[in-house]
Amino acid sequence: MARQQYKIIPDQQELDSIERDLGFYPSPIDSPEVLTVSQVESYNKQGLIRPLTIFSDDEIKAIRAYFDDLLEREIARGGDSYSISSAHLEHGPVWDLLNQSQIVAIVSDLLGENVIGWGAHFFCKMPHDGKAVAWHQDSSYWPLSPSKAVTVWLAIDDVDMENGGMRFIAGSHLYGHLTYRPSTAEEHNVLNQTIDNPTQYGTVIENPLRAGQISIHSDLLLHGSEANRSDRRRCALTLRYAAADVRAHLGWNEKGVWVKGKDETGHWSNQPRPESD
Repeated sequence: MARQQYKIIPDQQELDSIERDLGFYPSPIDSPEVLTVSQVESYNKQGLIRPLTIFSDDEIKAIRAYFDDLLEREIARGGDSYSISSAHLEHGPVWDLLNQSQIVAIVSDLLGENVIGWGAHFFCKMPHDGKAVAWHQDSSYWPLSPSKAVTVWLAIDDVDMENGGMRFIAGSHLYGHLTYRPSTAEEHNVLNQTIDNPTQYGTVIENPLRAGQISIHSDLLLHGSEANRSDRRRCALTLRYAAADVRAHLGWNEKGVWVKGKDETGHWSNQPRPESD
């Protein structure tokens, strides 16, 4: 599949042309298979669950070594530490992570039995890179409707607040789609939107994670991170999932992988595992 087929961030005019349902849908699962009932309730009330351990030290070490090589190749061909996006369409090992059984089971406990994996984006803050991720909602950037989508944030490196760990505004997902403004150059924002005065919508929760752990959050939850001011790298892989009844516009349905359940609509593609490493 062509590397540049999809925009990481669609044009605002394109998004504005789509009628989207951006209200929060609580988990429909009463008897979760992997998560506890209290964890599902926490997701519904706070918009997130953290931390969950997925990989052992040896397993995440191997994943980190793979990413180190991938990043070296990306930089050699003119990219940077943020530009490895839709990686499941190009790299077999990333497709494997999108389909990892424990992660998929956790997502299914939140979204239901039919689940699409559609995104995989590395966010790697190099030491002292000076770039922040302003407060934002993922749903603002995605041509998806209704708002039944989550991000699994896998820590590839140890993450704390000194090297740019994420922060959430608990409960902010319950306010629906929030007003934002374009970011200014002075903000050194990795993205292009900023939501001001975020604490009016809830309490800040910090998200330190050990390598191999994940957090998971609603696409409507306010989150962001400060610049990495440490001597250590902070790398994460974001894995994106949606319930199968979500409609994707601007061709994004072609990014789909059926990670659980059946294709009852034919809307989403089911991309095979790439042969490349």
